[in-house]
Amino acid sequence: MDEVADDVSVGKQAQFSQRMTEILNGGALTLAMALGYKHRIFDVMEGFDAPATPGKIAEAAGLSVRYVQEWLGIMATGRIVVISTHTPGEALYHLPREHAALLTRSAGNANLGVYAQEIPLLTSCAMEAVSSGFVTGDGVPFSRYPDFQAFMGEISDARHRQILVDQFIPCVDDGRLLERLKKGIRVCDLGCGEGVAMNLLAEAFPNSRFLGIDNHDAAIDKARNDAEKTGLVNAEYCVADAATLKDDPRFDNRFDYVMAFDAIHDQTRPHEALGSVVSMLAKGGLFSMIDIDAATDQAANMDHPLAPFMYTVSLMHCMPVGLNNKGAGLGMMWGREKAVAMLEQAGFDRVEVLSMDHDPYHLHFLCRT
Repeated sequence: MDEVADDVSVGKQAQFSQRMTEILNGGALTLAMALGYKHRIFDVMEGFDAPATPGKIAEAAGLSVRYVQEWLGIMATGRIVVISTHTPGEALYHLPREHAALLTRSAGNANLGVYAQEIPLLTSCAMEAVSSGFVTGDGVPFSRYPDFQAFMGEISDARHRQILVDQFIPCVDDGRLLERLKKGIRVCDLGCGEGVAMNLLAEAFPNSRFLGIDNHDAAIDKARNDAEKTGLVNAEYCVADAATLKDDPRFDNRFDYVMAFDAIHDQTRPHEALGSVVSMLAKGGLFSMIDIDAATDQAANMDHPLAPFMYTVSLMHCMPVGLNNKGAGLGMMWGREKAVAMLEQAGFDRVEVLSMDHDPYHLHFLCRT
């Protein structure tokens, strides 16, 4: 019996050894792919009609051939690119079309290569601060993440430009929001960042009026300047903490539509922020909260295809930012069950949880008071 138990144990150890090998290789590939994506090597390789030498790839990318050669070794052994040898000592490399469709900037909303940059960026921004938080329980200030915030802003802005006006808005409230925007309503983007979404909507719907709110001064300055350059007279911006808006009479029952894109789970006081939204909405108003599609119970996320990645992003950014100043620390993976409960506690009478064809990793929480 003991021998059988030992054999089972050895077999399980061997399986986990294989799993550890996959993890170590995957982590290394993520770092290398981040560098390749940043330097547009995938984009360059996508443009070649035939396999190419490291020298040709490096020349086209404007990079050092020795660095590119070493990088190609990682990509080839990682089965990201295909290596072939036509003459002795001359290796050629090719990025298959089906790989390029998920790795390059031309892939649009299907682009997964861009996300390889997240973990390396978070490591450089906050590794020591998060490590310290394990001991102290303290959060990490938003100001610790300038490079990561810039990166995430670029991703969010690109997504807004692709889908916000043409795909997302027409689906809200079965198209009724679109008609209301055309006629003219009052809209607020809570956590608007640099205002890309707001400015797109203000330009598309000149009869409606828009207010963007964020607690980041530099982002609001950029949003305001961009609106002025575009000549948008129906877009305004202000610096404020979402948690305090319910106490400001200027915002009482002011808006017909409020939206928050990936903004609530980073709030230090999310309960108060949601309460602010309720107080800001006029009668018949709508609130669109776009947030990550996950379960609150960690055990229910075992089959989520990106759960380890998303929990890591949350650990390194969303949770510690939310913990700052003794905050709630919801984290990105707070889950639909907790989200619905908090929305109902805030005072929303009806909460619809909707999936989105154009974005399989987020949910649309459409709320009414």
